[in-house]
Amino acid sequence: MTRRQQVRLALIAVAIGVAIALVVGVALATSSVRRPYPTTDGELAISGLSGPVEVLRDERGVPHIFADTADDLAMAQGFVHAQDRFFEMDLRRHITSGRLAELVGEAGLESDRVVRTLGWRRVAEQELPLLEPRTRRLLQAYADGVNAYIARHASPSTMAFEYVVLGQRFGGYTVDDWTAVDSLAWLKAMAWDLKGNYEGELTRARLAGRMTVGQILELYPPLDVESRPPILSAEEWDPASNGPADSRVALERLGVDLGDVHRVEQAYARVAGAMEAMPAAVGRGEAVGSNSWVVTGSRSSTGAPILANDPHLAVSIPSSFYQVGLHCRAVTSSCPFDVSGFSFSGVPGVVIGHNQRIAWGLTNLNADVTDFYLHRLRDDTYLRDGAYEPLETRTETIRVAGGEDVTITVRSAPQGPLLSDVSPAAGDAGANAPVEGREIRERYAVALAWTGLIPGNTMDAIIGFNAATSFAEFRDAAELLTAPAQNLVYADVDGNVGYQTPGSIPIRTSAIQGAPPGFWPAPGWDAGYDWRGFVPFAQLPWAFNPEDEMIVAANQPVTAGSRPFLTTEFDPGFRSTRILELLEERGTVSPQDVAELQMDTRNSFAPILVSALLLVDTSDDPFTREAQRLLVDWDYTTPADASPEAAAAAFYNAVWSNLLTLLFDDELPRDLWVDGGARNQASVAELLRRPDSLWWDNKQTAGITEERDEILRQALQEARLELTRQLGKDPQSWEWGKLHTITFEHAILGGEDVPAPIRWLANRGPYALPGGPAIINANSWSANEGYEVDRGPAMRMVVDLADLDASTWVNQTGQSGHVYNDRYGDQIDAWVSGEQFPWPHSQEAVRESAAATLTLVPRS
Repeated sequence: MTRRQQVRLALIAVAIGVAIALVVGVALATSSVRRPYPTTDGELAISGLSGPVEVLRDERGVPHIFADTADDLAMAQGFVHAQDRFFEMDLRRHITSGRLAELVGEAGLESDRVVRTLGWRRVAEQELPLLEPRTRRLLQAYADGVNAYIARHASPSTMAFEYVVLGQRFGGYTVDDWTAVDSLAWLKAMAWDLKGNYEGELTRARLAGRMTVGQILELYPPLDVESRPPILSAEEWDPASNGPADSRVALERLGVDLGDVHRVEQAYARVAGAMEAMPAAVGRGEAVGSNSWVVTGSRSSTGAPILANDPHLAVSIPSSFYQVGLHCRAVTSSCPFDVSGFSFSGVPGVVIGHNQRIAWGLTNLNADVTDFYLHRLRDDTYLRDGAYEPLETRTETIRVAGGEDVTITVRSAPQGPLLSDVSPAAGDAGANAPVEGREIRERYAVALAWTGLIPGNTMDAIIGFNAATSFAEFRDAAELLTAPAQNLVYADVDGNVGYQTPGSIPIRTSAIQGAPPGFWPAPGWDAGYDWRGFVPFAQLPWAFNPEDEMIVAANQPVTAGSRPFLTTEFDPGFRSTRILELLEERGTVSPQDVAELQMDTRNSFAPILVSALLLVDTSDDPFTREAQRLLVDWDYTTPADASPEAAAAAFYNAVWSNLLTLLFDDELPRDLWVDGGARNQASVAELLRRPDSLWWDNKQTAGITEERDEILRQALQEARLELTRQLGKDPQSWEWGKLHTITFEHAILGGEDVPAPIRWLANRGPYALPGGPAIINANSWSANEGYEVDRGPAMRMVVDLADLDASTWVNQTGQSGHVYNDRYGDQIDAWVSGEQFPWPHSQEAVRESAAATLTLVPRS
């Protein structure tokens, strides 16, 4: 979650602060907090089941569900999700339907305007009838299970403590029944957070009036696929024979007359602000990525494949994922599920995990699936191929808890909704933006094209993954995954491993000759710039049993070529290359080796920067030189504990933060200050070889032109002063973990303006953490905000295909969404330390690990 989103949710907390103060004394003295805790033992009767269903929970509250039919399995999953996470589910559906203001009042209005304009729920409604009959049936059964839970509660206050607090501020609130569309709308929010190139396009456009094109492109350096290999080698994927040619060229060749683009910068800032109004579903920004890899049996100590995955998402409590097992007592064509893994509360099935025969993991592809289009408007008409056509319009009414209803009019062009109607000043985006190699000086509207606004079959894909028993069936399911586009890694009990790129990848023409698609807005008045369909699934990269017997997918480029065009903004590959090096170094790995590898803290970029820092002459500055010496024998690891490595890591990261401020932030608007992630690392690696780059000159020192070595020297000095103030005078005593901490903050009840007793109930931490951005143990921090961790592994899993019951997993916080429940944060300590828990799958292993058994029976 970004700082802006945290501030926004803090404002929600301010709005209810007085109410909390009134409630807190009563809540702690009564059962308000504990009343919503789930029943996990005994027997419950619910309407709609066809037979008994067993819910076996282990000591961490992870449920494994056993049923005779697929419908009963889905219904029970809906019931169990609601038992543990209903407020999270309800909050999510209000966000994704543009109804947040109904729940939290005026503080949710800005988010609702954007979501209503984008029309996530409308798309989900259109999507439902397109899904396979099996998927629609399971969605309805899941909804029936949630509604069975709702029916058991007389009021929202018995379902979650959050409703008690909100009820004090806004009065009575009625919980609506859950629907299949509620589940599908959540998938839209997830896809929105995982789209690619959107922020890069906005940033480049905003900077166009501030600096030269060449200087902008130094922020987006070319990918070095020789030093940091792509997912698939040339031998594994030949783009010449498998993909259509496109017009993409290297960014260095981009040369256009940018003209006066000050108004463009202002307009794009407003567009970015409108998008930031929406609370993140799973997190946004460059650090939202993942690690995944798979090795074959010949590289495994078990003789069978091992698959690992740890998605890097926003820090949250409850955690993004919910662990669950879904087991048909007899696996048949009508009840094909014997699957366990990580699910999203509110959505049936398992998103990442394994069944009785296959395992799969996901990492973000970061595909470019959005484009902006400029439109010439006359009242409610738009120019299209020489003629004016009427815009599509609709009216939306937003209910506001504690306030008056708000009505908005949403207008759409052929490519998508007009974002200029969300923030009227966003229409300035068309004022000076270069289009077709020339400047347009009129007021234009801005429309957004996004693959997630096209009804698709992503829910079919999820169900298909759960039931697949071979790579062929897995690919059949992957073909249905439209948004978000992901990297899929695969392994099975027969010893096979594989990779697949899925997703709807638009085929389009760049708006400016020589520039890659999506660099500038395209002219909406010319149908020739519309998307011309999507890259056929058969032409998307894939591999099966590659010769090097391992696949690493950690957001780096898929191939070394540019066909088919996927994006210009892959991760530079520091993490992925480190994973490859460790796997090759060890030769044969065990499941425990793989779990340890997930905790690796070596900063692969650090040797590049440290070599330059050690060349800086500080002989006349013994104060700074004392700290500089920490880097001489540093092994580039970033532990949290007291050690020479932790002292060096603290100093290095402080130098890195100060270097970014001196190098970049002096020329950037505040909300575009760099975060220090992998792209910035790749950029600095190039700039160290370009001492004459304009970036090295600090624009805030008038009349002085700094050079590279002077800026490096200043970064060392500033870091020494900063850590002396924060950690003490002795550099040997510094610890990275004293700076680099994580606090799990509840979205509604966890802000600083909330009274301390409630924060104590809802928040967890701080915890000292190792690692950092572009490191395998990717506990990322944003240099433009501070050293606190804001994104990291939402879970970790290691699947042993030789013995599925020997697999291990850990969630970021815990299963429960109920504050102060024993399962609310009981996995945090293990997650912090790198421990993983046994992951039973077979019925025998599940029963052996069961700590509680609930039987759901049909209501007579």
